[in-house]
Amino acid sequence: MVRDEAQERGLEPRGRADRRLRADAQRNIDRLLQTALAVFATSGVDAPVREIAEKAGVGVGTVYRHFPRRSDLIAAVFRREIDACADAATILAAEYESGDALDRWLRRYVDFIAAKRGLSAALHSGNPAFESLPIYFQEKLRPALQGLLEEAAAAGEMRADIDPAELLLAVARLCSPNDQQSRRMVALLVDGLRYRAPSTPPPSSRSGA
Repeated sequence: MVRDEAQERGLEPRGRADRRLRADAQRNIDRLLQTALAVFATSGVDAPVREIAEKAGVGVGTVYRHFPRRSDLIAAVFRREIDACADAATILAAEYESGDALDRWLRRYVDFIAAKRGLSAALHSGNPAFESLPIYFQEKLRPALQGLLEEAAAAGEMRADIDPAELLLAVARLCSPNDQQSRRMVALLVDGLRYRAPSTPPPSSRSGA
């Protein structure tokens, strides 16, 4: 009762109120970035900021307060997608066996590549705002994949000599605008990594039998 009256009169402890305000602000930013990604995918990175704001349910001023330049918004969208993809590795590793977790994460990575297409024109524009993104990509996704590969190798489900950076690049190059085809090609690649021909012939072959 006392606490309800304090809230109504604006006398709630400042720390608690600040935390709630920060949480609300973060939810607004997350919704804004998610909406921006969807709008960029359908209308391109030059879509009007007002369209993004309206669909996110925030004011245009809120967009510019957090992201003064369009490049700031694009970079934040890309970082958010990288973070989500990296975080998925930990979640999947806790829920599934190692080989299955790796498969599911690579499918999640294919989805990330598909989402990135809507940003590709801007990301390759030479704008200095995007220069740090390739490093951010490697710093987040390489260790995420490395952990999954190590677990799968320890379980005997994957060869142990796979460089995560090379696999990230290989999967990205296999991806095409046809998402179903991309998934099939990546599945074939992963199947190939599960098996390795013996490095030496079996004894019967060496003896000439």
